[in-house]
Amino acid sequence: MNEEWPIFWSFRRCPYAMRARLALKYSGITVVLREILLCDKPDAFLAASKSATVPVLELRDGRVIEESLDIMLWALQEAGDPAGWLSGWSLRKQETQAFLDELDGEFKTDLDRYKYASRYSANAQLALELANTHRAGGCKFLNRVDTRLSKKPFLNGYSAGLEDYAALPFVRQFRIADMKWFDKQNWPFLQKWLQTFLHSQVFKDVMYRYKPWVPGATPIIF
Repeated sequence: MNEEWPIFWSFRRCPYAMRARLALKYSGITVVLREILLCDKPDAFLAASKSATVPVLELRDGRVIEESLDIMLWALQEAGDPAGWLSGWSLRKQETQAFLDELDGEFKTDLDRYKYASRYSANAQLALELANTHRAGGCKFLNRVDTRLSKKPFLNGYSAGLEDYAALPFVRQFRIADMKWFDKQNWPFLQKWLQTFLHSQVFKDVMYRYKPWVPGATPIIF
């Protein structure tokens, strides 16, 4: 392992990896980024990760962090939370944790079965019904997000924070499933929140397209 910086294994389009990259970028912590292809996982990655899923952060002391939220919290706490992402977490930890649990639980389930319904049913009609059911389920969550954003511009309050950047990559995925439909929904505050993120420089930075890592490749300093 590189002796100077942690190694961060990532896949560009994965929302879990995306939110971890956002936290690393905002924290200012330097890592060596290794982009992988999910269909061709390197042996070095498989040796580092018990779960064989991205993101994975190999620390210099030999510890390995495999959960995206844990990577986010580690980076922010290690750097002293320079952008104030943890202000909401500090003030209302129980509520924030409940939101994150629902995001990564019920909403993620709805997202997967809406966006990838054909993976869960080979029957086209049943897949369509499944997609519609889980789109409706996801909408309930997004309705509540829009209501929260109607009161303050970010889930974190008056500046974006942990909840915002943990959720935005997944809301982006929900939109990608049917962008024309999504953009017509009556979520004015959520739409503005998402579009602000999609047009931000930090989003462009973390979505830069790197070549997949191979042994001996020049390190990518991220």
